[in-house]
Amino acid sequence: MKRAVHSLILILSLLVICPSLWAVTSESSFTQQDRERLIRLEEGLKSTNQRMEEGFKSTNQRMEEGFKSSNQRINDLYGQVNVLISVVFLSIVATIGLVIWDRRTTLSPAVRKIREIEDREEKVEKVLKELALRDPNVAEANKHAGLL
Repeated sequence: MKRAVHSLILILSLLVICPSLWAVTSESSFTQQDRERLIRLEEGLKSTNQRMEEGFKSTNQRMEEGFKSSNQRINDLYGQVNVLISVVFLSIVATIGLVIWDRRTTLSPAVRKIREIEDREEKVEKVLKELALRDPNVAEANKHAGLL
């Protein structure tokens, strides 16, 4: 980039200098005035180059700062997305836990009632078998019911 700028400035300076050289006849030689003019031109080119380089540096610096701030914003967004994903995942796990807990608490009274009924049934069967040993009519009824 610098080389292209230097080349452009050199070409422009040659275009400025060349018409004045063509106007000079072959009889005149390079004078002190021409030398001073070239020195002023070179100094002007140097100052122009310096200003351009400073402009490029400041532009590069601003671009780097912009890239850094963009990267920081992207990193912040990644953090927020991670938090949101964690919240959704924990909500799903909590919902599953609640469903399991609710089923256990809902089924607990039914399981207890079934156990009570089974215990009662065992007691009734035991009583009927004891009665069947003493009374033949009860023994006949137990055979027909499939208890003996």
